[in-house]
Amino acid sequence: MGWTEKEQQDLDKILKKYPPDRKLSAVLPALYLAQREKNWLDGDDIEAVANALGIETTHVHSIIGFYTLFRKEPVGKYMMQVCTDLPCALRGAEDFFKRLCERMDLGPHGGTTEDNLFTVEEVVCIAACDKAPCMQINLEFFESLTDEQIDEVVARLRAEAS
Repeated sequence: MGWTEKEQQDLDKILKKYPPDRKLSAVLPALYLAQREKNWLDGDDIEAVANALGIETTHVHSIIGFYTLFRKEPVGKYMMQVCTDLPCALRGAEDFFKRLCERMDLGPHGGTTEDNLFTVEEVVCIAACDKAPCMQINLEFFESLTDEQIDEVVARLRAEAS
């Protein structure tokens, strides 16, 4: 990946927020910028971020591995992450996740829809246990969800993607 002119301008703005000897502090926004177009990072993207910040690619890989918002494999345009940890499960999150997967024509463990628009996955804790079932789609949070509410969200996102 080479940075597009617009991405380079955005990266320059990001880097101006940090002292020159602290470029590593910009790694999360730089990764988000690199992932913005296709919603995942390939080897060229990772190398571009490492080069821009003057760090090793292995360091960038370790950061990507820690944060669930960064992907090293293709995913749908919309990442649907449903929290199913114990507190959320006690409020029906596991059943909600299973019903969502069924309605999206996915297997019981989630995956990506045939049109590559949605990827559904289970995650542990998005910090809204008291409002489960909850999920995030890309960076937008949804709490106290019903099947009808998520169907409306999916329909809206499908319409926006058209």
